[in-house]
Amino acid sequence: MPNTPTLAALADDLAGGRTSARKLVDSCLARIADTSGEGARAFIHVDAEAAIEAAEAMDRLREVKAAPSRFAGIPISIKDLFDIRGQVTRAGSRALDDSPAAEADAPAVARLRRAGFVVIGRTNMTEFAYSGIGINPHYGTPKGVWQRNVGHVPGGSSSGAAVSVVDGMAHGALGTDTGGSCRIPAAYNGIVGFKPTQRRVPLDGAVPLSFTLDSIGPLARTVVCCAALDAVLANETFVPLQPRPVKGMRLAVPTTVALDDLDDEVAGTFERALEALSRQGALIERIEVPEFLDVAVMNAKGGFAAAESYAWHRYLIAAKGNVYDPRVSLRILRGESLSAADYVDLLNARKSLIARATVRLAPYDALVMPTTANTPPRIAALADDKAFTRANLLSLRNCTLINMMDGCAISLPCHREGEVPVGLMLAASGGADRRIFELAAAMEGVIRG
Repeated sequence: MPNTPTLAALADDLAGGRTSARKLVDSCLARIADTSGEGARAFIHVDAEAAIEAAEAMDRLREVKAAPSRFAGIPISIKDLFDIRGQVTRAGSRALDDSPAAEADAPAVARLRRAGFVVIGRTNMTEFAYSGIGINPHYGTPKGVWQRNVGHVPGGSSSGAAVSVVDGMAHGALGTDTGGSCRIPAAYNGIVGFKPTQRRVPLDGAVPLSFTLDSIGPLARTVVCCAALDAVLANETFVPLQPRPVKGMRLAVPTTVALDDLDDEVAGTFERALEALSRQGALIERIEVPEFLDVAVMNAKGGFAAAESYAWHRYLIAAKGNVYDPRVSLRILRGESLSAADYVDLLNARKSLIARATVRLAPYDALVMPTTANTPPRIAALADDKAFTRANLLSLRNCTLINMMDGCAISLPCHREGEVPVGLMLAASGGADRRIFELAAAMEGVIRG
């Protein structure tokens, strides 16, 4: 990727006077406005004037040594799911066009602003976050980075978020992850995406898909970039990462579900990454995780996403269902037939799954598996509903396993330059976020070798 500085490099350049927040914002705005690029599809709204004013304010604060953080002035994009004060939150839909403007920033947005990040715009997404593919019939679909002349999906639901980072239209992105919506677009575009333990970042001010499974996380260019953003989002002090030695890492590859029906390129690239880790001394064990078999059973009637999204959407969809993407409304409406007893069964089944999976994974530092079972499909190939459904399920399957066990996970690019993007996912039980970052920071330079 050309012209892809890390957040730390940008912070150093700002501190050293080699650049300014205004210059960074102007560069991002120029990339968004470039008619030969994906800006018009990656962003739903760009408030250039406000971004410039914020950048100039950060430059003035830095001049008097009052910058709120070393990252002050760095442009970041916000998924259209989040409230931004004075703007309408559309969640990638037209059904919310006449909603009132938000009266306050979502806590996640407010925390980024407090650190001095400059909001460059609202990024496109799958309507109401209900797909891992990233297609949006209302605002267009940004093309992923792979073979852009052909046109492959960007991954979803945080589609514009990933494209904004990979194309230099922002230097980090705020996304959400209910079943992979940070990790899938990161994998499809060769960047890093992180799903935190859900309880660490408040969900307030974000349109819900499933309040049981929704998590708020960053997409960025490196592990350390994601760790820095994650600390801001969780309102924690960022402690510099100390990568764990690869030698001696205890890694488990789940043979249950996660390796089924892999595209040949995914299987080959993933195995090559495992070999590279093994050569460096990682201890890799292939294990059965029978708990993963429970997930398909739990989701057979639509699962938490259908039940909880229907509860939120039922009045809106009755009034404006004709405005929805039919592929989205169809999935939401599955929740109408779920009974209270079905929902209680789901809650109990998940509680059991979390407890059993936590015990099973305790001997290992992390699970390691392909982020997605497939490579980014061509947009044109998904006009057929059956093809779309199959591709969507393959994109979401592995990531969903981690949300269902209330875990944390990161997707790292493991392909080589010129190859189709493939993500490698590191995951663990909830609360192991710091460990995942330390492991990922050490692996990052190894798995693409």
